[in-house]
Order: sequence, then structure tokens, then C-alpha cells
Amino acid sequence: MALAEEYDVRLDPGHASPSACPACAIAPSAERMAELSRPSKARLMLSLPTAHCAACMSTVENGLQAVPGVQSARVNLTQRRVSIDASPEITAESLIPILAGLGYEAHELDPGLLSSTESDRQGRELLMRLGVSGFAMMNVMLLSVAIWSGAGDATRDLFHWISAAIALPTVVFAGQPFFKSAWASLRVGRLGMDVPISLAIILASSISLFETYNSGHHAYFDAAVMLTFFLLAGRYLDHRTRAVARSAAEELAALEVPRAIRVVDGVEETVAISALAVGDVVRVRPGGRMPVDGVITFGASEVDRSLLTGESLPVLAAPGTEVAAGEINLTGPLLVRVVAAGRDSSLHRMADLVAVAESSKTQYTSLAERAARAYSPLVHLLSFGAFSYWMWATGGDMRYAINISAAVLIITCPCALGLAVPAVVTAASGKLFRKGLLIKDGTALERLAEVDYVVFDKTGTLTLGTPTPTNLDQLPADVLAVALGLSAGSSHPLAIALTRAAQQPPAAVTDLREVPGYGVEAHYRGHIVRLGRAEWVGAPPVAETATYLALAGQTFAIHFADKLRPGAETAVATMKKAGLQLILLSGDAEAPVSELAKRLGIDEWASGQLPDEKRAHVQGLQDKGRKVLMIGDGLNDTAALAQAYVSISPASALDAARTASDIVLLGQDFAPVADALRIAKQSTRRIRENFALSAAYNVIAVPLALIGVATPLMAALAMSASSITVSLNALRLR
Repeated sequence: MALAEEYDVRLDPGHASPSACPACAIAPSAERMAELSRPSKARLMLSLPTAHCAACMSTVENGLQAVPGVQSARVNLTQRRVSIDASPEITAESLIPILAGLGYEAHELDPGLLSSTESDRQGRELLMRLGVSGFAMMNVMLLSVAIWSGAGDATRDLFHWISAAIALPTVVFAGQPFFKSAWASLRVGRLGMDVPISLAIILASSISLFETYNSGHHAYFDAAVMLTFFLLAGRYLDHRTRAVARSAAEELAALEVPRAIRVVDGVEETVAISALAVGDVVRVRPGGRMPVDGVITFGASEVDRSLLTGESLPVLAAPGTEVAAGEINLTGPLLVRVVAAGRDSSLHRMADLVAVAESSKTQYTSLAERAARAYSPLVHLLSFGAFSYWMWATGGDMRYAINISAAVLIITCPCALGLAVPAVVTAASGKLFRKGLLIKDGTALERLAEVDYVVFDKTGTLTLGTPTPTNLDQLPADVLAVALGLSAGSSHPLAIALTRAAQQPPAAVTDLREVPGYGVEAHYRGHIVRLGRAEWVGAPPVAETATYLALAGQTFAIHFADKLRPGAETAVATMKKAGLQLILLSGDAEAPVSELAKRLGIDEWASGQLPDEKRAHVQGLQDKGRKVLMIGDGLNDTAALAQAYVSISPASALDAARTASDIVLLGQDFAPVADALRIAKQSTRRIRENFALSAAYNVIAVPLALIGVATPLMAALAMSASSITVSLNALRLR
């Protein structure tokens, strides 16, 4: 079906000239296919289930890049994966032992089988361990209350042993995420954040068991379980902020058609895409997605390439037109000669661009990770210093020295530091969710607070992506009825918009038939009537988006405009007032883009943008030191969304764009985007306040532990108080 706006081609029904297409700019020529097919490097992907911080990322990347033959290694912390470019002789089997030597478990991934199953399993395990430790903590605290109330001798010992029976299995089970990570760090000579955490838990449990065995007055099983519970709470919050995101590259790959209909000497056969070669001819039926990059050799139709270019309406497809994998054939059957297929297609190369951009974005280091780098060594030095001093001061009383050393470890345990960011992110995420925004990435708010440049897409982002007729009230009723009669049987976007907007019944037309690539025609009162392209119906084209009706020797233009998204004007005005630089990048035609930019007051804009041009523009801004917020919804925006410092997409966006984004706009109202920028700045202030609270707590509490005033139990209570204070400060965002 072909209903038209101002197209780049001028033709009659018997002749078609090539139209512009993104594939012509990015698809490799046939002459280069042999060169492209020669493997110059291997692309490997490995899972890193234990990687969780910036230190892990740098250790893995530096360790792999030191291997002869490895050209590059990029870690994606969100998905806990590393992507490696290497010489063909490098295999996953040869790299896994190297990663094991660095302290990281690794498994080879099959890109075709990637899913979020592993992430879901880890989340369930963390939640289960959190529940077990919470239940045990409540029971051990109840027993401790009896001891604090004055229970002595045999009764006290009995309660201590019951507490041990509850606490020790709990600590062994619930503390495994910390123990495994700490052991992996120690094996390669590193002091990760989980090392002091594990030592604090082990020392509190060991001292408590020793005191219980010797009928001591104090045991600290409640401290050990309490530590485990609060630390698991922080770890689970952190996991939830990471687990929402999935790879946009996987979504792009899902758009690739796995099979195609190859035509050989007039005989059709269904084959896998990998079996296609340059020069083969494939048939694409109406409604089907293009399986390859190629050139149309037979047939006429319209192609929906909005996923790739952002063009709001379909374009004419005729012999000589270049098409790209992922585009949708709307109306007529086509024969396409293959230029590139599978991994060489433009769609697959776009997926590669997105994967690289995603990996580069994960190099951002959160405030918590930066603070933690210097924290762990300091904790160990303080604890060891306290042990050494009190061994000397008490003449070798190891029991007393270990108690003080454990108290120092517990009181300086980075629980508040671990909660500082997740607690704020959780509170801010809840507030933004109520406003219609879903935060997918744990560092998105921190990055959003630093934004100084905003890049907008047009169709589906600032507008709703649904054309609306604007001049129906100016058309005679009988003319409009005929137009409705023709459009009623079409699935074209303009036809659907016309049918929905009309308030009158359609005229009765007969012999309705479709002319692929041009429009529809029928008989009405003994005359042929047509609805479609201007040149087909013999109408003078207009600058606006329109479709044209030929009726009784006259022609009529039905104009359409894309409806502005509610709140867009308010949000853009707020951003300008805040001093942000704004630019509109769209794959649509110049006229609608310039009109929208003028209406919203956006001074900088560009039309006809291809996917890689958008990504390159964003990268160029960031190379100049800009912190870019990209807001888009289409496949043509996906690489730019992944490349940007932080990104937002509407819930109505393509899955690939939505998963490449850090934040999703859930409703139609665009105003919450401006709220997100304000709340992000508030969140960053709260995070810094939490760090200040944590530091102030340590300044006061650590000296008390060093001089022996604080027991391990007092240290655990103080640590818990600091964690609660951090959480309450975060809740102020609500």
C-alpha cells in the first residue's frame, strides 16, 4: 500500500529509480566481500560471574591485554562479561586459565544462547541468603537479650551455645558471596572490598566460639549475623540496579532473520542466512523483514525503514533500490540480490557498534567504587596496628589483642559505604517511578547529574510517532467519504490515522485493488478513484506530509502532522533554563525536523541522520569533554543511546533502544525527563552526604575501638547505627 508524502524519487508506474537507503552508505561492496570474509581476528566472549567493581574491570582488561595476540579486551560490568578481540589462534580455552590466575572464574559464552537466566539465579540466591540471615539475626538477638538481662553461668553458656548453633551455619551459608570474592582476591595478592568484610565476620564468629567454649562472659554471634545481614542487604540492592539491564546488542541480533527464501532457476528453497552468498537472489514476501543487505531486482513495494533511519513514513521500493537487513517489506513481493548477509549485514554491524558502546560506558566508575579503592588497605592497616600495639602493651595477651583487632575490623566494616549508593538509588528510583521513569542502571543517576548536553530524537521521542490528519474539516463530506472507503482496507500508517480520525462512515467503493508502491484504487459511481502518491494520482506535491486523492477529475491533498508528546515543550524549556545545550538529530526529512525545532526553541538540529551518524555525533561531543544525555526510541538511535554518557528511551521504543538505555520513560508525558535531571542532582548530593556521615562515624568510632573501649558487639551495633543513618538520609529523597 502506498500513501505518500514528499518522496526523494519521481517516477511513473512503469519506471522506478533508486532511492536513498542507509545500506548504500554502510554495506560493503561485492568486490570487498572476499577481503571481509577472511578472518583477521577472533571475537570471543567470556562470562565473569564474580566481577563486580571497577578494580575487577581494570584487572581483567589489563591482564588479558598483556597476553600476546590479544588486541583488546572490554569488560561489561552490567552483564559481567568480557569481549575480546584477538588473533585467530587465540581460543577461549587458552584465556580461561589466565583469568583464573587473576582470581576470576570464567566461562565461554555462546552469543546465540545469551539470556538473563544467570542474573536471575544470582538475584534469587542473594535474596535467599538475605532472608536466612535476617531470620537468624532476629533469633540470636532474642537470645542475647536474655543474656543482657542477667543470665549467668550455666544458663548463659546454654544460650551462647544455642546462639552458636544458629549463627555459625548462617554465617557459613549467607556469607559465601563475600568469602568467595575475598578468597579470589587473596589468591592473586589483591585486597578487595570483601576481604575486610570476610575477616570481620570470621573474627567475630571465631572469638565468640572461643569465648563460649571457655565459658566467657561475652560472645558476639549477634554481631557476626548482623554484619552479614546488613552487608547482604547492600549487595542485593546493588545487584537489583544492575540486573534490570540486558544487552541491546542481543535485541538487535534478535531482529536478524534466521532463514531466507532463496530462488535458484525459478525454484524456491528455504535456507539459513549463513548459507547465502553474495549474488544469490532471495524472495521477500509482503509483511516480511529483509533478511539481507541487497538490491531489488524485481517487484515494487514500500519499505518501512523507520527502525533503521527514523523516517516516519515508508519509502518506495522498486528495481534498483538498495535495502538493508531489518527493514520491513509492506506491500508487494520482491526479489533481492544479496550484497551482504549474516555477520556482514548492516544490522549485525550495528549490533557490534552497540556492544562496543555499551562496554565503553561501563568504564564509568561510581562514587562508591572510587571511595572504596583507598578504604580497604586502610582498614587492614588499622586492625593490624591495633593487634600489634595491644600484643606489646599487654605483654602478649593474644585474646585481648584479637578482641580489639576484631572490634576495629567490625567498626570500620564498609557496610555504610556499601549502602551509601544503593540506598539513595533505591529511594530516587522509587520517586522517579512514581513520576513515570524507570531507572535501569545503578550509576545512571550519578551520570545524569553531570549532564551538560542533551541530544533528542524526533519521531516517537519528542513526538508520539502517530500522524494525525490536520485538514479534514476543509474537505467536502463526499470527498472525505471516498478517501475513507479507500483507506479502510489498508494497514499503511497514514491510512490507519485517517480511518481513526474520521467521524463519518466511508463511501461504498468496489473493485478495490492495491498497486504496490503507489497506492490503492477502486471504482466509485462508475469512475476510477485513487489514493496514494502525488505523481500517481496526478496531484501537485506539497511540502507537508500528505496523501493524495484523485476523484472525478480533481485532486485533493490530505495533510498530516505528528502530534507533539505531552510535556515536551515544558521539559525542553526547563532544560534550556538550566543552561543545558540542546540538539535535535532525526532521520526524518528536513521540513518536519526544522518545524519541530523552531516550535520547541531548539537552535541546533540535523535531519536525514543515519544510525552511525547519530552515534558519531554523540561520540564527537563526548570527545570534546561533553557529558551527553541521549533521548531516543528507534533502532537508528540504539548505537547513539549506548554510546552516550547516559540515555533515556520511551516505553513505546523498540526493545533494542529500550534495553540500550539507562532510564525508561513509562508514560506519554515527557515532563518527567526534566524532573529526572533535578532529582539526579539531589541524589548525588545525598550520596556525598552519606559518604560524609560514614566518614564522621569512623572518625568518632575508630579511636574508641583502637583504645579498647568498644567490644565487637558494641562495634556491630555502631556499624548498624551508621548503616541505618545512611538509609534514613537516603529516604529524605522520597
